[in-house]
Amino acid sequence: MSDLLIPLTGSTLIVGPSQAGKTRLTARALEAWIDRKGAAGVAVLEFAPEVERDGTLLGGRLNRFTVVPDDAWHGILDAHAPRTAGETEAETVALAADNAARATRLLDAAPDDPVAVFVNDATIPLQAEGVAPHRLVAYCEQASCAVLNAYEGELLGTDDPVSQREREALTTLREWADRTRSLPAVTNC
Repeated sequence: MSDLLIPLTGSTLIVGPSQAGKTRLTARALEAWIDRKGAAGVAVLEFAPEVERDGTLLGGRLNRFTVVPDDAWHGILDAHAPRTAGETEAETVALAADNAARATRLLDAAPDDPVAVFVNDATIPLQAEGVAPHRLVAYCEQASCAVLNAYEGELLGTDDPVSQREREALTTLREWADRTRSLPAVTNC
């Protein structure tokens, strides 16, 4: 997968459907940064829920593919997967709001002036009403390198409020990022 290398300068957004390799590619970028520059000043934000659906793990943390060094700051959100866990629209919206509130606390706890930021499943905390992506963007802009990944697809829903807000947030992240890497769906042959 050497053709999937991510530049370690500026901001990169990796998007794609479930199981496309977004987390794996983000983990590779994190490893490449640490190999070249070390872990000091690195902030890792883990927003991905770990959910099994029809025997397949949807989402998942970076530690499935790499070890986040102790010298890096590692903020982990024990995230809900609103669209798969909520049984009603109200429940789905409430789960998204809970994610957003707890993610805000993680951002508050993140170190000031990071040199590099890696965000796994960046739109999870942005699925709730009233939570703007600008807070996450402002944090990432402090760093010389920011690599974020986000779900982009229709498998998990399109018309519900959580999906609508996620798409709006994704549009903002795309407009902000220096580059976007779109990964195709993986098909089983």
